[in-house]
Amino acid sequence: MGAGEDVAEAGESWFSRNRRLINLAAMLLVLAAVGIAISRLTSEVRYEDILAAWSDTGWPTLIGAVLLTGLSFAALTFYDFGALTYVGHRPPLPTVAVTAFCAYAVGNTAGFGPLSGGAIRYRAYSRLGLTPEEIAKVIAFVTLAFGLGLAGVAAVSLLVMAEGIAPLVHVDALALRLIGLAILVPLVALPFAGRLGGETRFGRLSRIALRMPRPAAVGRQFLVTALDVMASAGVLYVLLPPDANIDYPSFLGVYSVAVALGVLSHVPAGLGVFETVIVAALGRQIDVDQVLGALVLYRIVYHILPLALASLLVSVIELQRAATSPVGRAIRVTGGRLVPPILATLSLTLGAMLIFSAVTPTPAENLAYLAAFVPLPFVEGAHFIASLLGLFLIVISRGLAQRLDGAWWAAVGASLAALALSLLKAVALVEAGFLVFFALALLASRGEFTRSASLLRQALTPAWILALATVVIGAIVVLFFVYRDVDYSNELWWQFTFESEAPRSLRAALGFTILASCIAIWSLLRPALTRAGPPISEALAMAAAIVGEQDAADGNLVRMGDKNVLLSADGKAFIMYARQNRSFVALFDPIGDREAWPELIWQFVEMARTEGCRAVFYQVSPEALALYADAGLQAYKLGEIASVDLAEFHLTGGKRAALRQSMTRGSRDGLTFEFVEPAGLPPLMDDLASVSDAWLEQHNTREKGFSLGGFDPDYILSQPAAVLRLHGRIVAFANVLLTDTRQEGSIDLMRFSPDAPKGSMDFLFLKLMEHLKAEGFRTFNLGMAPLSGMSERQIAPIWNRVGRTVFEHGERFYNFRGLRAFKAKFHPTWAPRYLAVSGGINPVFALMDATLLIGGGLKGVLAK
Repeated sequence: MGAGEDVAEAGESWFSRNRRLINLAAMLLVLAAVGIAISRLTSEVRYEDILAAWSDTGWPTLIGAVLLTGLSFAALTFYDFGALTYVGHRPPLPTVAVTAFCAYAVGNTAGFGPLSGGAIRYRAYSRLGLTPEEIAKVIAFVTLAFGLGLAGVAAVSLLVMAEGIAPLVHVDALALRLIGLAILVPLVALPFAGRLGGETRFGRLSRIALRMPRPAAVGRQFLVTALDVMASAGVLYVLLPPDANIDYPSFLGVYSVAVALGVLSHVPAGLGVFETVIVAALGRQIDVDQVLGALVLYRIVYHILPLALASLLVSVIELQRAATSPVGRAIRVTGGRLVPPILATLSLTLGAMLIFSAVTPTPAENLAYLAAFVPLPFVEGAHFIASLLGLFLIVISRGLAQRLDGAWWAAVGASLAALALSLLKAVALVEAGFLVFFALALLASRGEFTRSASLLRQALTPAWILALATVVIGAIVVLFFVYRDVDYSNELWWQFTFESEAPRSLRAALGFTILASCIAIWSLLRPALTRAGPPISEALAMAAAIVGEQDAADGNLVRMGDKNVLLSADGKAFIMYARQNRSFVALFDPIGDREAWPELIWQFVEMARTEGCRAVFYQVSPEALALYADAGLQAYKLGEIASVDLAEFHLTGGKRAALRQSMTRGSRDGLTFEFVEPAGLPPLMDDLASVSDAWLEQHNTREKGFSLGGFDPDYILSQPAAVLRLHGRIVAFANVLLTDTRQEGSIDLMRFSPDAPKGSMDFLFLKLMEHLKAEGFRTFNLGMAPLSGMSERQIAPIWNRVGRTVFEHGERFYNFRGLRAFKAKFHPTWAPRYLAVSGGINPVFALMDATLLIGGGLKGVLAK
């Protein structure tokens, strides 16, 4: 490899490791550029002019904008209907309508639509029987349908209205038509992949596959998008002044481009990017102050109003506990699932409202009223603290989205404090009204916030830091815009009078900027959660003590010492895990007290996110899937685990004739069984090691790890062993995993000599099960059969179909069918086991990392 290739590989590795920070820096640069552009485009506009433009907007115009907003959201709900039909589901109409409305109200306001709106869809549709993969398809469908539909509307507008749009964007009409044609041709061709049953892949390394719908379905979705975009464009169009020198079709083309650029910028809600495009395109046709006034009203009508309605809707649903009809129960359950993300978005919005209020002037009559009753220091203090509370509401909104009880208490306290301060600083009745509504909505939904996690341990992700930066940078831009006629001097910082609006806003801006910077830096640079807690040896000792008191015998794998341990705050439960590449892989469900599981799962997910990795749970039970779903994890079937009910275990009857023959053959061959307690193992260790070494050499393999034990003396001596002797010589053994509850027994390491009689392992299993039954154990865990039990139906998820194919035809690489057949001879009951992955990541990469952990690296995986 040459020096140039080394440099390229090192550069690619560096970009891969720092991808999130690079994306965050790029978005911050976009925000800064947008702020500069807005400042230059509005250099001749005054704040008073915008207020005048607002006052000139009549109620008939506002009512028309509200009606068009309702039409737009009604069209948006058809995206979800089409997506659910596409995946083969038809949930109740009211449930879909409520879910879709709330998802778009949150996604349009908070930004990151596939994430924020997707979280709402996941919570609602998972309760209606949709699998995580189907919900992911719904989210991908609505996102893609909107993107392609928006591109189609923009392309058609450019083709049809090129002559009218050209003067607005200063581009030749022919060039606009060519651009529209270049967009439209692939859009028309794309759905015909669906006619051929093809799949379209998206993302790096083609990880996401989406089967294209039929052309007829694409046509219907395009009409839905056209209706949505036309209605939403109409909201802004009717808010423009009546003498605006632009026709609606031309404006529709400009609006489509502005929305598309806002979406592509990844800035929350396209804030600033959308406004910059609109002002740049219309500023020469309409007074900029009137355009800005219309844009502010547009944000209120099309974004804030639907969010407030969504919050009111779920609050009413929470309060209507008396509904008994099936439809009423379905809506109530759906509303309960939507409460956290909607209130989180409302918290973020109200926080932004408080911050922007801190950098804009208070009406003179309000200040005059306050001067007669409130001392100046109280007004100054209320103004400054309210802006910090606004920042606080933005930060804790993430905790609300995660249903933290601490975030609920903090939000209630912050909203009530901000309510008092908003009246004290400016008699802001509208602001106070929103805060009262928010506090009442929180009180009505107290039961939805049950996670007893520390709010201080929740690290802000780059997306949340970007949202925080968007508000702060936007507020600074507004500050300089509002007070552009005020000459700066150092004395401004120390002016304290009722009339000194600019100094008051300047001090507030400095306060929330410094606080926001400290929060972002602390969140990005704070130590990882894995570094906290006791040393690894002490943690392992605590985990081993917990295992002894639980029913899950496989928890004894923690004694291998090759996995880290994350203990619950009360020390009654733990997760054992290891890191591989960008995956934190937890083995099994949490071990220990079930009440500690939800918080422990969330803590593990947060720990992985803090390290910039995905959280993976390997071999989890179906009983705990709801806990993983609440943590935002998606479940994929891995296989089935086999368990024998020892109370019903016997060797009589025709079905067990083969087992009786194995017992008879073993006794005839001279095999004898011995159950050796840990205290009796030290004298046998040399013989056991010889058997193990011979087995490894015969199978041309090496020790595995993670979900399998290896021949480690400390591990072997920690539990009993089942031993087979042939004429007094040890020829086979297995270490036995037990707990003090005697609920379950299992085995891990199974080794036999090359000269052991055929069927020795069958003989060992049968003798061990008879022994455990006599000792009062209830079940015997035979372990998991990978990829077993996958659905064969054509409508099954692609993960199941691929797994079934590998199970049927993958004998060359792994004895999938043989392993299940071996376990099946003991007539066990089968239960599914799953892989739970965070963040909607395709499970293949997580499973690959888990496989590398088990195999001890790539060499171990490739070895036989």
